[in-house]
Amino acid sequence: MTTIDPATLDAVAHGSYHDPHSVLGIHPAGKNTWVIRTRRPLAATVTAVFDGGKRARLEHVAAGIWEGTVTGPLGSYRIDASYDDGPDYRADDPYRHSPTIGELDLHLIREGRHERLWDVLGSHVRTHEDSHGTSFAVWAPNARAVRVVGDFNGWDGAAHAMRSMGDSGVWELFIPAAGEGTVYKYEIQGPDGQWRLKADPLARRAEVPPATGSVVTVSSYRWDDSGWIARRSQSRPVTEPMSIYEVHLGSWRPGLSYRDAADPLIEHIKALGFTHVEFLPLAEHPFGGSWGYQVTGYFAPTSRFGSPDDLKYLIDRLHQADIGVIMDWVPGHFPKDEFALAKFDGRALYEHPDPRRGEHKDWGTLIFDYGRNEVRNFLVANALYWYDEFHVDGLRVDAVASMLYLDYSRNAGEWEPNIHGGRENLEAIRFLQEVNATCYKTFPGISMMAEESTSFPGVTAPTDHAGLGFGFKWNMGWMNDSLEYIKRDPLYRSYHQGELSFSFVYAFSENYVLPISHDEVVHGKGSLFSRMPGDHAAKLANMRAFLAYMWAHPGKQLLFMGQEFGQMAEWSESRGLDWWTLDQPTHRQLQDFVGAVNGTYRANPALWSRDNDGSAFSRIGAPSWNPNVLAFTRRDWDGNIVAAVCNFSGSTLSNYALDLPHGGVWREILNTDAHEYGGAGVGNLGMVVAGEDGRASMVLPATSVIWLRYDPQARVPSTIRD
Repeated sequence: MTTIDPATLDAVAHGSYHDPHSVLGIHPAGKNTWVIRTRRPLAATVTAVFDGGKRARLEHVAAGIWEGTVTGPLGSYRIDASYDDGPDYRADDPYRHSPTIGELDLHLIREGRHERLWDVLGSHVRTHEDSHGTSFAVWAPNARAVRVVGDFNGWDGAAHAMRSMGDSGVWELFIPAAGEGTVYKYEIQGPDGQWRLKADPLARRAEVPPATGSVVTVSSYRWDDSGWIARRSQSRPVTEPMSIYEVHLGSWRPGLSYRDAADPLIEHIKALGFTHVEFLPLAEHPFGGSWGYQVTGYFAPTSRFGSPDDLKYLIDRLHQADIGVIMDWVPGHFPKDEFALAKFDGRALYEHPDPRRGEHKDWGTLIFDYGRNEVRNFLVANALYWYDEFHVDGLRVDAVASMLYLDYSRNAGEWEPNIHGGRENLEAIRFLQEVNATCYKTFPGISMMAEESTSFPGVTAPTDHAGLGFGFKWNMGWMNDSLEYIKRDPLYRSYHQGELSFSFVYAFSENYVLPISHDEVVHGKGSLFSRMPGDHAAKLANMRAFLAYMWAHPGKQLLFMGQEFGQMAEWSESRGLDWWTLDQPTHRQLQDFVGAVNGTYRANPALWSRDNDGSAFSRIGAPSWNPNVLAFTRRDWDGNIVAAVCNFSGSTLSNYALDLPHGGVWREILNTDAHEYGGAGVGNLGMVVAGEDGRASMVLPATSVIWLRYDPQARVPSTIRD
């Protein structure tokens, strides 16, 4: 007669017992004697069959639980069950297996220090104690019980209840029947007794939306980018050229998979000369209209475009083409979808329990509890996961300002001050410092980028100097001011030059990226082209001049897809780019111009090697002062100098006098008004000559920018010298 009390047997039978392994499986029952219990409801007979042929007949105890004893030395066993109205069935028993997660792993999870969390939580196909199957592990500390449900058990989790691993809050189960491709979820009984179906937070693959199941996956991809990674590890991105092409993969060319996109995307980026591509978030998300910014599967690349290995293929191919890959990352908030992280185990778990800190009312999303060890660990490990498993070269961290301030988008009385009475979110700040320091320590040469729109100090300062530790910060002030300026009619720009030049005051306070991103071409703002003043030709001229000014300005550059050829319509994620625009020669010339700008930029270290060094930048004096002309120089460490002279007046300025740093020959290496780019062809015949005092007279084409490179070896032409 069994020694297990009826209430426990009933809970085990219904899959609601927190420690089913203490009842089911094989247990010592005396000297050389063992008791075996298994759950086989509706069976007529049940027998344990050991390796070597030994058999032990089990008797029904209650509610589908069977029990029997056996003596002698034992090996592994399987369970035979016969049914009156069905075939006999032999299967391995999940409950004969020991845990697949160790004490050290559990300790690190409790401490919030498991940097390879994805290796121990989630689902993993493995061979465990002579059985091949899948291990499942999930963190759900408030749960009464957790079950694995999926297509392997008809979505009935009573037979696959997980065991609690104590105060770690982790639940674990090895299931021999599950393998690669298995679709599953966790069925979690919360403190209120209600069962909830949840996708696996550590799943590495998900079903294609709108389906929301997690998928057991195995990677077989072999990388071929070791050369790229080796070079990256020796690099320092702030001192290297970086121009970024921002892509929403679903609408760049609709219908392409990760693999399909590789060839055309590489061809396009190479032709344009960009050094990096940045993808809007590719982690799994249920609503395409969020552009990926409402993430439900932080460890699962979206299945819309293929498998995780397919994404690895795309990134690998980009690396082989010498193109870096930056991924948008969203640790600032997550959606309220019931199948995902929200109230994961019946209570606030990943989100802060206080709605004053745990909810973004404007966005309808939830905010992570950055002060909780396990939540912070989840996010830090996720950042490391994208670097380790997918070889990305940078993470652009979304909405950092919303993380830094407790009163972000809140009225008085809707937020709670920190322990010092201030508005800073101290827990979020510590998280950002930890994730940045950990990523840079683990993966040298990568870039952590902050989308941060306030004057918070030290965003790119090292963490050991009380900074946040980012490598770059998006320069939102430059973006707003320069776009305000460039949309004005040239007739009125003379009163607003400060919008163009104020950024020079703070250009070296952080390591900046100058973004013209997706956010600037949606929600009624129109495309960059449509915001330019004047007729069609004037808009194109303004586009060329603005981009040349942007590329010469201190900082790295980012341009959203479609702007490279002057897309006229506002971007929408629901349709593809207007590639037909390239059938118009002037727009084809604009795209060629972007390629020329990138090529000239990369060939001149003065434009990028000292982006964070104010001593390498100077405004140029202009005796022929015009409020619509802006001129400055950039220097590299070898003494090479490039001058950018920007004429936004809309009129050609002849015999414009400018005091350059050196007398002699200055090569005109870029002219936005050149014929090949669709301009009028006004210029300086390839060079400008300055007198001994540096003063030069030049022609500035209407609405144009020229770049001049000092050539100390060149001789002044005799026609000019005489």
